[in-house]
Amino acid sequence: MEQGILLKSYGGFYFVWVHGEEYTCAIRGKLRKDPGGIIVGDMVQISVTGDHAGVIEEILPRRNRLLRPKVANIDQAFLVLACGHPAPDWLLLDKMLVMAIKNHIQPIICLNKRDLPASEEYLAYLNIYQKAGFPIFAVSTQTGQGIDEIRKQLADKITVFAGPSGVGKSSLINSLLTNGSQETGEISRKLGRGKHTTRYAQLIPWPDGGFLADTPGFSLLNVADVKKEALGQYYPEMVAVADKCRFQGCIHENEPDCQVKALVAEGIISQERYDRYLFLLREIKNKEDGLYD
Repeated sequence: MEQGILLKSYGGFYFVWVHGEEYTCAIRGKLRKDPGGIIVGDMVQISVTGDHAGVIEEILPRRNRLLRPKVANIDQAFLVLACGHPAPDWLLLDKMLVMAIKNHIQPIICLNKRDLPASEEYLAYLNIYQKAGFPIFAVSTQTGQGIDEIRKQLADKITVFAGPSGVGKSSLINSLLTNGSQETGEISRKLGRGKHTTRYAQLIPWPDGGFLADTPGFSLLNVADVKKEALGQYYPEMVAVADKCRFQGCIHENEPDCQVKALVAEGIISQERYDRYLFLLREIKNKEDGLYD
């Protein structure tokens, strides 16, 4: 038996990366009936049946799983915004950050289209997130600014790029693959990258180790499965001071002597990000009360 990672699947075949080589595999019938299914990024055990051929015998436990995009065992997520066309949706960014942290994925904020005039305004606003501890990358696929810095960040990790349509995720992945080394250029040619956007989820082996998740799209994240008592746990700036609130389990809404509210009043925690937190909190509470059923 050999252990590998599922790169992609289509046409009833499963393509598994084992010791730096790709194997075309079938899957045992019992695994087809698994309600959790098998998805890109799954670690699997295969039995080798021929030259670069095998059968998937077991799906190993997952560290995490995303539904949109449908990928497992992600280490880090680049959450992509644009400096216009479309303008950043800060509420959507906060939702993506919550869901990344909830799934034990390192979130990285990536501001694309850095060459557009509004970039300085949006970069200044992102200081809110930098102060909260989130890494920030500002890039342009037109000028190549910041692309090499992202390449370095990809080494030895499974990385997904997420964000709404129009922010340039496909262009960013194309730039990462086509403007780099001869080896990444060869990967891009094999994938046909640059000619079209992605039609199905797949992992791209990265020359420096790790994998790049190339996915066909991204849908709005729903935080309704987060409990109201837990939402604040996904805000690093709140976690850092929550032990100074008077009440254990404070949700930083109406409780007296709440340290988070005090720091918002002092301007240390962003008022706008806190207001969006309250919006999400109300959304979750309404769901729990059955108002959205």
